[in-house]
Amino acid sequence: MSEHDVTQISVGGHRTGIIGLKVVLEQVAREFAGRPDADIKAELMERLAKSNYIVPTARAAYEAAFFREYKKFIGEPVPEDPSGAIQIKVLGPGCPSCDKLEQDLMAVMAELNLPADLDHVRDVKEIACYGVMGNPALVINGKVVAVGRVPSKNQLKEWLKAASKI
Repeated sequence: MSEHDVTQISVGGHRTGIIGLKVVLEQVAREFAGRPDADIKAELMERLAKSNYIVPTARAAYEAAFFREYKKFIGEPVPEDPSGAIQIKVLGPGCPSCDKLEQDLMAVMAELNLPADLDHVRDVKEIACYGVMGNPALVINGKVVAVGRVPSKNQLKEWLKAASKI
């Protein structure tokens, strides 16, 4: 992991690549533990603005997104992304089963005409944050729903319909 790694996060409902997010999260978590939220938010903005262009009119959205990622990083509960899009994560190193799950999800999303934020997490440290011990794993809106298997497309449809309330 380097300060030049790019992590995709949701900022104001849009996927945005943030350079150096993981490194900054580690530093701030270590150096600002126990400090007030306002201090942490200000520090995240200051550090991340050094290597990322923060649109002045979207500053509040970036601050909220950075703080949401910080809370996830330190293991605190995080409110759902305000964009309303379903957040889907496939956890796995990129094995054939992981790739099949990702492809099946894309097919089901297209069939349901469902807007969702699909991310394939390959980083072992990030996967470990979810406490799963098998690959692939599937996370929908922050909840682990499957581990160590590729669910059927019908099961995926049921979960996605329930998550989207359609």
